[in-house]
Formats: sequence, C-alpha cells, structure tokens
Amino acid sequence: MPIDLSRIANFQDAMVTVMGLGRFKQGSGVGAAKWLMRHGAQIVITDLKSETELKESVDEIMKWYDAYKAAHPKGDVYAPVFVLGEHHEDDFTNVDLVMQNPGVARESEFVQLAKKEGIHVESDISLFFRYCPFPIYSITGTRGKSTTTSLLGEMLRLNHEKTVVAGNITRSPLEDLDWLLDEKAPVPVVLELSSWLLESIQDLGKGPDIAILTNAYKDHLDRYPSFEAYINAKEIIFEVQTPDQIAILNADQEIMEEIASRAKSKKIYWFSLSPLPENKSGAYREGDELKRKIDGKTEVFARVSDVALAGEHNLANVLSASLAAYFAGVTDEQIQKTLKSFAGLPGRQQIVGEAEGIMYVNDTTATSPEGTMAALNRFGNGGNIILLAGGSTKGFSFEQMEQLVQKECKYVVLFEGTATDDMEKAIGMVPHIRVDSMEKAFEVAKSVASLGDVVLLSPGTASFGVFKNEFDRGEQFEKLVQTLIKKNGGEVAQKGT
Repeated sequence: MPIDLSRIANFQDAMVTVMGLGRFKQGSGVGAAKWLMRHGAQIVITDLKSETELKESVDEIMKWYDAYKAAHPKGDVYAPVFVLGEHHEDDFTNVDLVMQNPGVARESEFVQLAKKEGIHVESDISLFFRYCPFPIYSITGTRGKSTTTSLLGEMLRLNHEKTVVAGNITRSPLEDLDWLLDEKAPVPVVLELSSWLLESIQDLGKGPDIAILTNAYKDHLDRYPSFEAYINAKEIIFEVQTPDQIAILNADQEIMEEIASRAKSKKIYWFSLSPLPENKSGAYREGDELKRKIDGKTEVFARVSDVALAGEHNLANVLSASLAAYFAGVTDEQIQKTLKSFAGLPGRQQIVGEAEGIMYVNDTTATSPEGTMAALNRFGNGGNIILLAGGSTKGFSFEQMEQLVQKECKYVVLFEGTATDDMEKAIGMVPHIRVDSMEKAFEVAKSVASLGDVVLLSPGTASFGVFKNEFDRGEQFEKLVQTLIKKNGGEVAQKGT
C-alpha cells in the first residue's frame, strides 16, 4: 500500500527508496535521506554512480546517522541501505514511496515502474510544499535564478532573520522543515526551482505565493525533446498557483506574453530594463532610476547607482527580486540596503583576483551559451580574454557565440567533453587547445595571458566528465588562482565581487 502522505507521522517504519543520491552534501538526495531517517523510515538509497564517486555523500549520511542514532538510542531509527552502481526493480515495486532526485528524469523506466505499481513518487521539494505552513516564494528560469533567489532571501532577512533560502541552490528545504513546523509565527521561505523540481509539484495542488520566471532560453535539450517541452516545464510554476497568488515575468522576452496568457494567477506583474507599457504593472529601469508601477501609481524605489551587483543582466534580477520583496512586505529602505551590500554569488562572473596584471574570473555556473556571452560582453575589451570553456552536451548550438568569441577572445582552452566538438567548430579561427583537466587548462591560460588580459572560466555547457559538477569545476579554478596570487603577491578579491 502506498504511504498516506497526509501526516508526517506515517513515515515511521515506511519503506522508502531514495533514487539518486547526488554529490552535493546538502543537496536533494542527502537532505531527503536525513529527513526520512529522522522520521523513522526504512530507506534504500540507490544511484547508478559508484560508491567511489559518491563517497563524500555516503560519508555525510553515515556520519549524520551515527550521531543521530547515538542521540536517540531509544528511537526507531533505521540504518540506510545503499545500492550503488545499479538499480534493482524490487526497490521500486516493493516499497511505500519513491523519492526522486531532481537529476533523475521522470521518464526513467524505474520511476515509471513505481508509478505503474501505484507507488507515490515524490521529491524533497514536493514533500516540503505538502507540509510547510508558511509563505513560499519560488524562482525559476534559465539564467539568474540563483542570484534572484539569494537576493530576495537577503531582502526578506531584514524583516525576518530566520528566512529560509533553499531548493536548487544546493540546499534541500527538508533540512529546515522540522524546525519550521515548531515556529509559532510565519517564516518566509525562498526556493529556487529547476524545471525538474517543478515537474515534481505539478499534480500537488499547491503552488508558491509569489512565483518569478527570470527568463527562458534554450537549455537542457539533452533532457527535453524540444524547447517547447522545456518551456512547458518552466510554466508549471504558474500552473500550480491559485488566482490570488502573484506571478512575475520578464517583459523583455516576447515568449513571456504567451506564458502569461496561460497562468492561473489574476495578479500578473512584469519587470523590464525599459519603461513598461501602459497595460503592464511591475518594476522597471528608466535611466538611473528603478521604478515600481502598481495600480496606476509610479514611484522610484532605488537607483542603478545603488546596486552593488555588476552586469546589465543582474539589473533584471534586481528588478524581479525587488518586486517580489515589495509584495512580501519589505520596505524600500530595506530593498536599498540590500542592493548596496549584495555583491553576488560565487561562481557567477566572480572576480577571484589579479596576479601580474591579469584578472581571473570564475563564471562556472554559465552552463549555456547565453551565460558565456553575458560574461564576454562584460569583461571583453576587443581580444583580451582567455576563455576556459567546453564540457558535456546539453543539446545546445554554439553558433550564436561565434562572432563574440572571435571579437573578444585571444585564446580558448576547451575541456574535453561531448559538447566540445560543436563548440570547437563555433570558435572558428581563434587559437585554441583541448585539455582534460583544470590544471592543464590553467597552465595554458597562464602561458598565453599578458598584462591587461582576463582569464575567464565560463564553460557554456555542463561539467560532467572532467568534473564532478559545476561547483567542483569552479572550486578547482579558484584554488589554482589563489595559489598563483599568493605566490606572486597579488590581490584576492572578496567573495561575490
């Protein structure tokens, strides 16, 4: 019998399969496993990756289990069972629940097998939505969702210091659910949701109080059969809302009009880098002023010169986060304070530092051509960039990058991967080399860089193959930069700049 999900207490003694452990120690798989064990479930953790590949996550879970078991010696706390390097059909048919990691496609034969047997398939996000009693503000989009999520979280923290920021931003919200349930007053929750996580709440009957779609570009076409299918997944964020919940969309993309026409919300607002037309309400930039137009009333809530975040693309993130914060009760004074102090997240056009007159930039989260192009536009000065790019395919075409790479790059270092052949064709006659490690890439970059150049890690595609994930890629780059800077007496930049 499938588990009755109406009460958390029903997880006690339930048989649950966690499908997809993942390599983030605070990610969905690890967070779900801890939460399930805490509530007495008997869990099997299964992943196609090997025990060696998942060692850090396995160690994290066992360390947590040992500590929790010691602290609750009389409780019914079951040790996890690991099935790694393979999946067993029995783990999807003879259980009460399957927890699906967002990295697992819902088309998986094992996910479909569980559903055929009538077994609930959930994610850490869907469970959190089921049980969290407080306002949830959610952000999705191809680019900018992590920055927007973090920025909104910082604004809300000025009103409520316990504000939770989680989701696709490498923290499972289940890590916070239990203490939230003990809170007497509402605590705001900000969740970054990938298209995969959105798919897990499609049939839940509950959506976010405020939903933001930052933008929509072609991405994850290795997972989705078409751009339309990818957009349909993004639209779930509005599909699950009620008419009185708030939807916020990007007025600078034509496709958003069509998306808005299908939204359930009757409270649709927009953000734009240009003044909004008469028929649209929301937030926009006009010269140095950031303005908000709501119910026919227009007011300046901040100035571009207030914003610490660099880059034109980040102004769009600022506008959407500020608009959501306004609806969530944050004052303009608090919005301004956050904009002046929030300088961004690691791995997003992050200036790591300088050595011998060469700037080093970590933009590892640029996993699409548009992301790399944004970095080239920001740091390019007519051929001063040594670009570190390439990796695993996500179904992209790189032709759109060609002109910009040829204009701004003096050299390109390509990481080996399934996308690298296509990227190599797109960069044309720009001098380049292929490598299979960050160490080799860094040595090449150092050897060709000179005074005034920028060494830019902005891959334009996924990391898998050479690296564990995009964060591993960025961390390896940063360590090499910091070692070089210390050796040469250069300057390490502050995080987020």
